[in-house]
Amino acid sequence: MAIRYSKLWKRLIDENMMKADLRDQAGITINALAKLGKNEHVSTATLEKICRVLYCNIEDIMEFVPDQNRD
Repeated sequence: MAIRYSKLWKRLIDENMMKADLRDQAGITINALAKLGKNEHVSTATLEKICRVLYCNIEDIMEFVPDQNRD
């Protein structure tokens, strides 16, 4: 399964928030933000910080995408 954070980027647009604003308000690192941009795994603590800032649930910022090669 792959993880996508496209919901997060859409939410930032809807909130009129820049990535740097999210980083500062959530207290996450530049590396964590870069991983999110590449749809890589980040810690649940990082996701929790983001959800607190955006007042949302985890499913509002990420989604799991099933593998296409699965039988």
